[in-house]
Amino acid sequence: MPKFLIVRFSSIGDIVLTSPIVRCVSQQVKDATIHYLTKKSFSEVLQHDPRIEKIFTIDRKVSEVGDVLQKENYDFVIDLHHNLRSFQVKKVIGKPSASFPKLNVEKWLKVNLGINMLPKQHIVDRYFETVAPLGVSNDGKGLEFFFPKEAHIPDEEIPAAFREKYIAFVIGAKFGTKRMPVEKIIRLISRSGKNFILLGGKEDIGFGEEIHKAAPQHTYNACGKYNLHQSAFLLKKAEKVISHDTGLMHIAAAFKKEIISLWGSTIPEFGMYPYSSGRGKDGAGHIMQVSGLNCRPCSKIGYDVCPKEHFKCMLDQDEDAIVSLLKPET
Repeated sequence: MPKFLIVRFSSIGDIVLTSPIVRCVSQQVKDATIHYLTKKSFSEVLQHDPRIEKIFTIDRKVSEVGDVLQKENYDFVIDLHHNLRSFQVKKVIGKPSASFPKLNVEKWLKVNLGINMLPKQHIVDRYFETVAPLGVSNDGKGLEFFFPKEAHIPDEEIPAAFREKYIAFVIGAKFGTKRMPVEKIIRLISRSGKNFILLGGKEDIGFGEEIHKAAPQHTYNACGKYNLHQSAFLLKKAEKVISHDTGLMHIAAAFKKEIISLWGSTIPEFGMYPYSSGRGKDGAGHIMQVSGLNCRPCSKIGYDVCPKEHFKCMLDQDEDAIVSLLKPET
């Protein structure tokens, strides 16, 4: 029985993007046993995947689990993080391994010199290069995300107007330059006339309240009220999803939702756009971005505030186009 360790330490979206690897290795390698190593703070993303036999976690250092991993006697290490920590893991285990191409040089050239050498390839397809030596290939079934029955939110916990038809709006993002300004979000909601459930973490409660106060009849602020699995439940029930470049966007893609993704300081060409959501160009949903800005991308991950102080990448987003995508298809 071949035993594999998959390594991806962070974060929510990146881990969800490894789900096709978990599935395909499980299904295409006879009698495969799959273990997974991640950071403790992200282990909940993997908790309910039935194909993963064991999840190992660290807070900061590989030494926290080094002895345990050595004893597992893996046949192959699938390194989907490709950093110093994952190198340490492979060294400790001392078995055959492969790492995915991270494209750090190509990203640096694009951000700092405007030279585009990025392949037209999603990160999931680069992940599959890592398992090619095992004879594993992409089955084309997209992402997966599993949550338990306990994550189902009873109807009575949700205001009546938001129990059936609503749009999920993921208003949060780790960095400010990846997030549309609140005033613009309020305009989009007000112009659309639709009902929205606002999703985000505890850090987004204030943003959600500001939006809700401006459009109380059309919004339910769920930011900070629910855990990851409950938020996934709300995504799965939504008619459509609007999201910044963040983890819940990839969970929505796992549910094959129609996604309107909003891009500011980062760009889809980094390979992290919605993967096979089933809608829009190449199954990537509707990618909304301001083209022709020579300051994009200004970073691989984003900044707290616009380094150019104009924030055109979000302020100049086409509101008419976004509102039109929120209307029912004819």
